[in-house]
Amino acid sequence: MHELRKFARYFRPYKTLLIIGIACILASTVIGLTRPWLIGRSVDILLNDESWRGVTVYALSILGASLVSGTFLFLQRRILIGMSRHVEYDLRQDFYAHLQRLPLSFYQANRTGDLMARATNDLAAVRQLAGPMIMYTLQTVFVVLIILPLMLRISVKLTLLLFVTMPLVSLTVKFFGQQVHVRFEKIQEFFSHIAARAQENFTGVRVVRAYAQEDAEIAVFNDLNRQYAERNLSLVRIDAAMRPLMQFLIGLGYVLILYVGGRMALDGRMTVGQFTEFNLYLTLLIWPLIALGYVVNLYQRGTASWKRMNAILATEPAIRDESGTHEQPPIRGRIELRHLTFSYSEHLPPVLRDINLTIEAGQTVAFVGRTGTGKSTLMNLIPRLLDAPRGTVLIDNISVCDYPLAQLRAAIGYVPQETFLFSERLAENIAFGVEKAERAEVEWAAEIAGLADDVREFPEGFDTLVGERGITLSGGQKQRTAIARAIMRQPRILILDDALSAVDTYTEEKILGRLRGVMRERTSLIVSHRVSTVRDADLICVLDDGRIVEQGTHDELLARGGEYAALHERQLLEEELAAS
Repeated sequence: MHELRKFARYFRPYKTLLIIGIACILASTVIGLTRPWLIGRSVDILLNDESWRGVTVYALSILGASLVSGTFLFLQRRILIGMSRHVEYDLRQDFYAHLQRLPLSFYQANRTGDLMARATNDLAAVRQLAGPMIMYTLQTVFVVLIILPLMLRISVKLTLLLFVTMPLVSLTVKFFGQQVHVRFEKIQEFFSHIAARAQENFTGVRVVRAYAQEDAEIAVFNDLNRQYAERNLSLVRIDAAMRPLMQFLIGLGYVLILYVGGRMALDGRMTVGQFTEFNLYLTLLIWPLIALGYVVNLYQRGTASWKRMNAILATEPAIRDESGTHEQPPIRGRIELRHLTFSYSEHLPPVLRDINLTIEAGQTVAFVGRTGTGKSTLMNLIPRLLDAPRGTVLIDNISVCDYPLAQLRAAIGYVPQETFLFSERLAENIAFGVEKAERAEVEWAAEIAGLADDVREFPEGFDTLVGERGITLSGGQKQRTAIARAIMRQPRILILDDALSAVDTYTEEKILGRLRGVMRERTSLIVSHRVSTVRDADLICVLDDGRIVEQGTHDELLARGGEYAALHERQLLEEELAAS
């Protein structure tokens, strides 16, 4: 119930529509329920050989009641179903916005396909809670509450006979409803598994084909699809059994009413018109009872799906603006690391250990070291993609925790190790994050990143559509596009995390030559495994086991003959071997 209270807040902006919709349901029900009385009166008039004029009046009254009731029925559907679409829109917006705020660790623990299933399949089931379920539930409640007194007015005995079968209907609904909830929840979880598997295959289609695994993956998907169909069929069997059983129990009630009520009409204890009226009320009562099973089905499916969606919505963003955070002075770019020790979990050993470093605004500082020494982790701490302990990472003498995330990240241009491009035009990928970017600015950024020559060879130039994850571009072109995207923002801090690993040394030298002019105007952090990339940096830091073991200029580090000098020697030897 606590989770449903969270869902109820989505109705607050539409409470007026909800009230009007409920009023339409009540009006449609009340006016519709006058028809059995009108028909009963018509039957008695005909049997008593009264004039046709009275029958005509009642016939026109029935027609009018049907017209007015139908009008309110149309309005209730338009208003309530329309309201459910607004709720669906708000929920989808909140779900998407919440996903945008969750940290990287969340996406490492949750598969994309599962999140997509919750945002589509589960959201569709939740919408049924907001519209059809409310509408059918209120119809059922209003019909039962109004019809029972009307039936009691005609005959208490016949009305009480209904309670012979009604408890059985309720027990049937309760039993089958529980089965629907359990099975539907498992079906949704399994659908997430299928969606995740399909998404991974589509994204990794190159690997699948390179290893000739198409048939194997089709076979795996076929098995998953078959299991999904079987699980759905088990739910269909439950639904198929519930409805006929309810129809049988309702039919049993009809038999009792016809047998007892028929004798009462023959004995003169009620008129034929009253008997007809009672049976028409009973007929009108059948639909709500049948709808009750449908409502329970919607409720169980919707609550199962809301539970899955709420599990994501209840996840608090680990990295967010703290209360009291306010806009700081414009960032100049001085970075200070004070006794920085960082671990991904309290149960894991530190990735970075007691790092102390000051980077003045406008300096270019490079980080080198073996794989797994914490270079990328250190880069992620500066824009708060990962959260460092307060007071250990400072920009302009202010802890990064005290900057609003929007201000902090707007001042940083970041090119991560894994380049990601969107399925948009090349120009839009370069201008990502920049409002109202001019084409001249896009071309300037591409020129600096060494991408302009490649773009000139594309038939559509900057309007070339980049495939999903940049699949139509080479690795080097993707990296250079990402560099252009970072430069385009004119950031105060530029972070290049192994951003030139996919280009050859000749292209790398050309790009670095263009970048030097840009980097002189801002604080630049470069991570690389190549000495050629970092040799012109103002300061080079060598990391090993999460610590800075050496720092200095290229010449100073070579003169020391330590880790950096050994790395330089190895790369020179590799170049000589490659050339021979």
